[in-house]
Amino acid sequence: MNNVACLIKRCAGLFSGLLLAGCTQSFAHTSNDLPWFLAFSAPAYMEVWIETADVVDVRERVFRGAGGGIASVPNPSNNRGIARGWVSSNGSGKGRYVTGADLPRLVYVRWQSLAEPQTYEAYIVISESAREIMRKPEKAFCEADGKWITESRDNMGIGLAPGGIAKVWLGGACLSAVEITRVVGTINKQGPSQGKNEGRYALPLSPESQAYVDKFGIPFGSW
Repeated sequence: MNNVACLIKRCAGLFSGLLLAGCTQSFAHTSNDLPWFLAFSAPAYMEVWIETADVVDVRERVFRGAGGGIASVPNPSNNRGIARGWVSSNGSGKGRYVTGADLPRLVYVRWQSLAEPQTYEAYIVISESAREIMRKPEKAFCEADGKWITESRDNMGIGLAPGGIAKVWLGGACLSAVEITRVVGTINKQGPSQGKNEGRYALPLSPESQAYVDKFGIPFGSW
């Protein structure tokens, strides 16, 4: 068994153990911790439905359902978008604040890649060096209002792509995003909705995405 497989197995066992131990918290719970933002995006036309995104913070508390639903994805008409590779807009996305959580140690994501279609899951380990980036305040110039502010990169953007690729950036309202890790997830053998929906996926591809995939296919290996 290689090192990556060992890490995934270890993370999965620890995550399951935490859930069984009952040390979970609802997303709605609040505390004195400053919230951080968890967002999801996908390359152009490669639409994604997130079944769940669960967080384990540095205090070993589990926040289930910290993310879910449709990821942010550009779908320009007439195939004007670029699906191959990540673009400058990645690093942000659609999401919400993980209220009540300390900084993350692990993020588990299970999602439906609607362009394939396929269901994946990934265990994303957040390093201490990444948490230091989230803690560190920096001066940033905001072009929107022409002012200098001091902020931290407390916006965690996770890009999800076909083939089970998950790439993570940290950014801020006015600070540029920096990449912190890339993970190759695994196929969830239960299928969409953990086998509870007779193999049906949450949504069909939009007409724009379907037209792109029909003409150009899926650029596997570009992410």
